[in-house]
Amino acid sequence: MSSSGTSNVGINEALLNLASLRLQSNLAAMHQAKALNAGDFSSSFALCLAQFRTQTLGLMTGSPFAMDQADDPNSLGALLASLNASSTSQVSPTAHTSLVNGLSATGRNTALFDPESAYRMMSLINNNDVLYKAQFSELSRMKAQLIEMQQAGNNLAHIDASTDREQISSQLQRFTDQYNDWVRGFDDAMQPGGLLAGTQAAQVARYELRQSIQNPFHGASEGLNGLRDLGLAIDPESKRAHFDAAKLDSALSRNRPGVIKALQQFGTHFARSAELLVSEGNFIPNRLNNLSHVIDYFADNKTALQAEFGLGDAPKPSGPVAQALAAYQRMYS
Repeated sequence: MSSSGTSNVGINEALLNLASLRLQSNLAAMHQAKALNAGDFSSSFALCLAQFRTQTLGLMTGSPFAMDQADDPNSLGALLASLNASSTSQVSPTAHTSLVNGLSATGRNTALFDPESAYRMMSLINNNDVLYKAQFSELSRMKAQLIEMQQAGNNLAHIDASTDREQISSQLQRFTDQYNDWVRGFDDAMQPGGLLAGTQAAQVARYELRQSIQNPFHGASEGLNGLRDLGLAIDPESKRAHFDAAKLDSALSRNRPGVIKALQQFGTHFARSAELLVSEGNFIPNRLNNLSHVIDYFADNKTALQAEFGLGDAPKPSGPVAQALAAYQRMYS
């Protein structure tokens, strides 16, 4: 199951198809009931089309998952409000009955103008339901590991004059290994087609922690040029951290108090950066909240949507999606 394109535009496609099909269904019900003359029908068509454009096409101007700004009209809240609004649009009682009870043996709603398009749209919603749960699981894993990275920073912040050379070197090596494990652990998920591909929350987390390590001002007041003077640096190609114990020894022999001060400053700064990334109102918690809203919406409305538009194909997750989905199910079992 590929998640790159679906994760960014799938919900918009589903909404677009959803609104389009509801528009077709409403107009068909009016026309078949012969409740309107030609002029009234044209006026009603224009009104329905205008509502369709303002409520649905307006959402296409931005991604529903650029949702870090609470008042963004393209936010998830606006998206779900529009979908809820469209789900309560008026349909004649006859049409409503046929929609709920008219599924064929193959799970299609033959009362619609285009049952196959409706079925494909429902298949997309079914797949997104699985995908968003997998994304929630993967981002929750990143959040948990960021809390561990926060503690790794705090450990360095507590180095003091009583910490000997071997302990300082050992702590820096452990920090380097832990940081690299964290980066490596999400490499596949952040590649094109991965669960977190294009996810701003994950991208910002990587960027902020990398920038903290590369900050040249740690120890500047002590005559040092950041952690690279202590042997800890980020490789520009692999983006992995590298620790040179010999360079640390040289720095300690020249300016031990300065090295300790630099490590304390860095540890405090790194821990604070990790803490902010998982704090309420910041990128990762916001993304998790938004995913949770989508998951809850599908849980509350999936049966009604399937009754109206057909069952859709059952999702068949595999690979990382299946693994993350299993982790999500364990979280809520």
